Amino acid sequence: MTHLVFFCGHAGTGKTTLAKRLIRPLAHATGTAFCLLDKDTLYGAYSAAAIGALTGDPNDRDSPLFLQHLRDPEYRGLIDTARENLEQGISALVIGPLSREIRARLLFDRAWLGVADDVEIRVVWIYTSEETAHQRIVARNNPNDAYKLAHWDEYRQRRFVPNAGLCQELLMFDNTAPQPADYDALLARIAGGPSQDDAPAVILPPVPA
Repeated sequence: MTHLVFFCGHAGTGKTTLAKRLIRPLAHATGTAFCLLDKDTLYGAYSAAAIGALTGDPNDRDSPLFLQHLRDPEYRGLIDTARENLEQGISALVIGPLSREIRARLLFDRAWLGVADDVEIRVVWIYTSEETAHQRIVARNNPNDAYKLAHWDEYRQRRFVPNAGLCQELLMFDNTAPQPADYDALLARIAGGPSQDDAPAVILPPVPA
């Protein structure tokens, strides 16, 4: 059995850090090898070159031009790369905002994903308050965030909180100040499935200093 796990959420919520913390324990808990597919790693350099050629600004990742012409092909490539790994028996942990796809419930649509019925799908929505996310974005000082920060009121309109119906399908994780037990509980839910709330926690190793 293979697993397709999505770590989704808005900028500044700590998706990548959380994924890197959990991927080895997740592989151990499920007994399957995982590949880590981060949208920014896979497409960051290409998108910088493409948008730079179009606008002169390689760090533009949030303008209407980028969102209209480059966003969706990036995500399609991300999903297709995950599918090819799954077809080879390798589970995938996919990192990206994917907010549109969540609203449309596409991440649970096996036909849209192109995955078989025996693939276990988990979608984690990672969140913090808008204030915390903004502080983290400023602190990380990534040039790719320049447009977002300069047009914060515009960007914040794209932030959303999953409604009650979506929350029933997602694994919600508050990444503001999680404790070890919170990581353990999330790992158990991913590995065991959202219906197995009584599954024993899988203990994570300490984070290296």
